[in-house]
Amino acid sequence: MTIPVYRPDLTGNELLYAEDALRSGWISSIGQYIERFEQALASETECAHAIALANGTVALHLALHCMDIGPGDEVIVPTFTYIASVNTIAQTGAVPVFAESRASDWLMDPADIERRITPRTKAVMPVHLFGAICDPDINVIARRHGLRVIEDAAEALGSRRNGRHVGSDADITSFSFFGNKTVTTGEGGAVITRDPVLAERLRKVKGQGQSLTRRYWHDEMGFNYRMTNICAAIGTAQMERLPEILARKQAIADIYRSELSGNRFVFQELAPGVQSSNWLVSLLLPPGVDRDQTIARLLSSGIDSRPVFYCAHQMPVYRSDEHFPIAEDIAARGISLPSFPTLEDSQIRMISANLRSIVEEMMVTD
Repeated sequence: MTIPVYRPDLTGNELLYAEDALRSGWISSIGQYIERFEQALASETECAHAIALANGTVALHLALHCMDIGPGDEVIVPTFTYIASVNTIAQTGAVPVFAESRASDWLMDPADIERRITPRTKAVMPVHLFGAICDPDINVIARRHGLRVIEDAAEALGSRRNGRHVGSDADITSFSFFGNKTVTTGEGGAVITRDPVLAERLRKVKGQGQSLTRRYWHDEMGFNYRMTNICAAIGTAQMERLPEILARKQAIADIYRSELSGNRFVFQELAPGVQSSNWLVSLLLPPGVDRDQTIARLLSSGIDSRPVFYCAHQMPVYRSDEHFPIAEDIAARGISLPSFPTLEDSQIRMISANLRSIVEEMMVTD
């Protein structure tokens, strides 16, 4: 059997709560587990308002829409990111403006943001990739220029800087609960905000723009972005075990770093005070090593892996002639390894040994 890149750990109360939701008859977007899941998210992030949604992509789109970002506006976003960050900007009619990454943490470079700000810039979207946290200077720059901040924390639930949960300083922060995320609801997402007025609008617009006090009265355009009670039931059970899951993922990351140290592999660096959720353990292969061949050879040994994200500016739909050397290098050499919570220590060491052997052989051949 192949060791997958990810497999959700559903060994808690997930089945019990899902069955309870089914028996209650409340299987759509109303039910006790919606509220329980939102309360758990609010508690974990120490944010006043958490709003459960259908997936992480609509969470980003809802955030942009509810901050009135649209045609004629520009939003600065890293080119090295999952494509949903960029797609949701374009879906509003706004223009994604790509920024360079840093070689250390692979995240948006604050030094590259300021020169990309124009009179049309309305927001900045930092993306916290693989569990690392973007530089807080991004928020400082945004505030100085009067820009909104939408943080994409799809991969960073549980990540903290000096004890504060990621997303604490943003106008809105989004999360994903897809099947391969640290906490999963199958498909699901959420936004958090400290702004009660913004929270009220987010809640209204996610439900077709229906008034929160008058049934079937729609006083603005909205969307059907609601999470189901069944998904929330699974998420509620997952949140009960979040500390346990995070601890195991930290242990997995520690073993990988120990086993693969000194082999010219480059790991994502964490800034002082940052505690990563270690969503996926990812690294850069040595220059010149064929990533596709590495992935194929790992798979032939029963080990699944995947490339990191391609740069958005290299995609046909967003292609640009601008050169982003750091982001392009990360995108070309990055690989993600099996990182699920039930992965055994012996499996991590076997994966590491296989990767070392493959890469060393390739480097000798070159």
